[in-house]
This record gives sequence, C-alpha cells and structure tokens, in this order.
Amino acid sequence: MKRYLLTACLLAAVHAAHAQSPAPQYPVKPMRIIVPVAAGGNVDIVARTLAQKFGESFGHAVIVDNRPSASSLVGTQLVAKSPPDGYTLLAIANTFASAPGIVGNPGYDPVKDFVGVSQTARIPMVLVVNPGLPVRSVQELIGLAKKRPGEISYASSGTGSTGHIAAEMFSRQAGIRMLHVPYKGNAQSLVDLVGGQVMVMFDQLSTSSPHIRASKLRPLGVTTRTRAPLFPEIPTIDEAGVHGFEDVTFNGLMAPAGTPNAILTRVHAEVAKAVKLADVRKRFDDQAIELAASPTPEAFTAYIKAEAAKYARLAKDAGIRAD
Repeated sequence: MKRYLLTACLLAAVHAAHAQSPAPQYPVKPMRIIVPVAAGGNVDIVARTLAQKFGESFGHAVIVDNRPSASSLVGTQLVAKSPPDGYTLLAIANTFASAPGIVGNPGYDPVKDFVGVSQTARIPMVLVVNPGLPVRSVQELIGLAKKRPGEISYASSGTGSTGHIAAEMFSRQAGIRMLHVPYKGNAQSLVDLVGGQVMVMFDQLSTSSPHIRASKLRPLGVTTRTRAPLFPEIPTIDEAGVHGFEDVTFNGLMAPAGTPNAILTRVHAEVAKAVKLADVRKRFDDQAIELAASPTPEAFTAYIKAEAAKYARLAKDAGIRAD
C-alpha cells in the first residue's frame, strides 16, 4: 500500500509539473507568408507590411514568398499541404473562397484544408463606366441595359475574378444582362475601359482612383454598404437603388487545418495590433484600403465558410466556370 501511495504521489507531481509548464515558445525560427499572386498588388503589399511588423514583434524573419498562378492555385495548394505548425501561412483574397466553386479541380478545400487566422483588409470595389456611355447613375445604367440587353460590355480581369463575380451579382440583383469581356489581368482591362473598347467595369477603388480623379472614368457607385472615405461623394450601390447589394474585396491570413489554437491566437493578436498602427493605417487609407482584423480566428473561419458557400451558389446559378 505504501508503494502504491508513493507511486500515485509521484505521478500526480509529474502531471502537475507538466500542467504548469509553459506552452512551447512560438515562433522559434523564421516564418513564411505565401502570397499566391504576383508582387505589387493589394494582397502582396498588405502581406509585406504585416510581415515586417511580425518580424519586429517575433524577433525572427518573416519571409514573403510570391507563388503567382491562375486562380491562385499553386500557392494555395502549397500551404494546404504544409505542416500545421504556424510557420507557413497563406495570404488570401476573395479568390480563395470563390475558386473551388468555379475551377474544375482546385486541389484544395477552403473549409476542410484551412483554418482562419484573421481578416487583414477590406477594399471597396467601384462600378465605373467610360464617360462615353450616356449614364450618370446606377439607375440610368440599369435602364439602358434593360433597353439594350446583352449589348453593353463589361470588362474583368478574367473569368471568376472579383470583378466578374461582382458584375454577375449586380446584374442578377438588378435584373439586367450585360456582355462579359474577360481579360488576362486587370491592367489591360482598365486600359481598354479608358479607351472605350469596353464600357463598364467593377474594379477595386484603389486602382480606379487615379482614372476617376483624372475624369477618365465615371464612378457610379461603391460596392460597400457605407461610402468610401476617399470618395465620400460616390454613393453606395445599395443606396443608389439596388437594395441589399454588397460585395467587398477582402484580404486575410489562413493556416493549414490542424494548426494549434494557441498559435492562431498569437498571430491574430499581432494582426490586430499592426492594423491599428497610425503610420500603417495612413499609408493604406490613401489607397482606399481599410485595414481591419477579425474579432477572432474562429470568426474569420466562419466568414470564409459562408463566403465559399455564397460563391458556389452564384457560380452554379450563373454558370460561371474557369477550366
């Protein structure tokens, strides 16, 4: 009996020591943020800004690794197969949630293969038209499109892109039909919109703003429920008569499924701290990019799940495929 009691006491002491020992330190080595698009865009510049701030807080380098490809598939698949240890994260935008409903074989599941860390930014899109199109409001565009179904052309940076999705959502809610002209990238679609080869486009406000200021494009409405601080004179599409319309380009960070909650919480806290820094916010406010963290990692995971389901329904109903 004495030996049994002694053994039990020793086991209890060992258990208590383990219970009181601190969690493994994180991070203890450099991290990577995989950016599945080319350098220079919104996803890239937000990721690089956060990487710099993470490095300052963590005391280890945070490397931004660009892996551009169609529909962001290559970089996304890489992270999906990475160890869930917090040392490989994925910078995302809407395509992360929309591609599985549009691409035949995306090679990942946004819900099963990943877990959310945090949203990092929200970027309003803007409905812009070539000034040669005789419309000055959302309602005038809808009226003209109803008179000329399928004739008014709209540009996008490709099938299944954010601009394509926004235009399809708008057309379905407004009860109109326009002609989709997909491009291989945003730059050329904007060039042709300004040149009058196409007449309408949903574009991120950050890239259309120089053309709006130069009066080369006419803005009709922003896609957020509130007006953009950079252009408070532009109404929202919702208040312009397409009630309930909202489509926001978001950026965020994801981690491979199975990443410990303690690590997700740690990185989320760094995002929340970084997006509140005055110097960082000023830099992005000037580009119409609103930095914002999710309330929790769990909240961002739930948001991605809802977005993926929404895009899958839209792709099915509108017949959007990018094969």
